[in-house]
Amino acid sequence: MDMNSYRNDLDKQKEENPYISEQYISEYDPNEQDHMTAVQDDIDKTYILDLKREDVNGDRIKDEVVLIGKKPFGEASPFVDRISLIIRDGKIGVKTRIPLKDNAGYHPTLFLGDFTRDKVKDILVSMDTGGSGGFTINYAYAFLNNQPKELFNYTKFNDTYKYDVIYRNDYKVKVISKNLKKRYLLDISYKDRRYLSEIYHRNGKLKRPVWGEVIPLGGLYPIDINRDGTYELLAFQRIIGLFNADTLGFVQTTLRWKGRGFLPVYQNVAIPGTQRGSRRK
Repeated sequence: MDMNSYRNDLDKQKEENPYISEQYISEYDPNEQDHMTAVQDDIDKTYILDLKREDVNGDRIKDEVVLIGKKPFGEASPFVDRISLIIRDGKIGVKTRIPLKDNAGYHPTLFLGDFTRDKVKDILVSMDTGGSGGFTINYAYAFLNNQPKELFNYTKFNDTYKYDVIYRNDYKVKVISKNLKKRYLLDISYKDRRYLSEIYHRNGKLKRPVWGEVIPLGGLYPIDINRDGTYELLAFQRIIGLFNADTLGFVQTTLRWKGRGFLPVYQNVAIPGTQRGSRRK
């Protein structure tokens, strides 16, 4: 491809795709150093955090999907910020940057798989926030015809799915999924006697109203339920009681792409097991 043809193609794509930037121009321009190589030796310490090669724009040619970021506390630190998702078109080399609103965390990773049933790989970005909450940051994008489209946003998920967690008499905790209008009943009689004595009288009646909560997303995992090559998303949220480390169970919501967004197809609550023969002390 000659330079004039390349420039014309780049200008056309920039009109159609606002994310394309001269900063991410391809190696076809001899005046620009290839970004994928340059980031490894960047004096500002930019690192390649994850890199995968699959067709994500639908032209059947493998593209390069890369997460890059900075390590403000040094190379040995697991914390990364200013994380960006960059996609290089495998055919013409144009690079597109998709900004992440929340772009700092730990262990950022990529997963490429078809979520939308169009036989083209989509992109899932995941990272941990750190801290005792165990929260995760998750975004999913389609890139068909080089047009970025957000499929999943973890903040929208957390804002949408709301719960009530209410302690009841007889060592029970009711979990109400408001959006899905489902109710779950947990038996916490396995808890130790000191814990229960803070909440219940000896006859199992509540001393006072007590509430727990379902905390934000703590994991989002691609799963192919039907083994048909299309992935669903399995979302995990922890149910906590009196304090953050007081895990009562997990809400597990299976999400499937339905044309305009991911919608729940299953929701279950999982509870931790206890040792056989264990008794309250």
